[in-house]
Amino acid sequence: MSCGPDAATLLRRALERDARAQGCAIAIGTLHSTRWASATFIGAQHRLTLEAPDDAALARWLGALPEAELTLRGHLVADVTVTALARVDGHAEATIEVLTVEA
Repeated sequence: MSCGPDAATLLRRALERDARAQGCAIAIGTLHSTRWASATFIGAQHRLTLEAPDDAALARWLGALPEAELTLRGHLVADVTVTALARVDGHAEATIEVLTVEA
């Protein structure tokens, strides 16, 4: 039995913390997680949407996100991909997919 928050909760917190540190005001809307396993690893695939003002800070943050060092206690972030970005009237909605593995 695991103590503390699950990987999805830790991921949400890490993304919000990283965005805030980069000057981005994001709001995570949906976050869906699916258990995942390979021959050697156990983890989860996460798909989330977020909303934010469409500004230069968001563009920089999203551009750097695949290489960001997101810290999740008991988990490693193996892959981050921005799969969609829609911009309307100064507002942006992004879809992000993240693969985490248990450490």
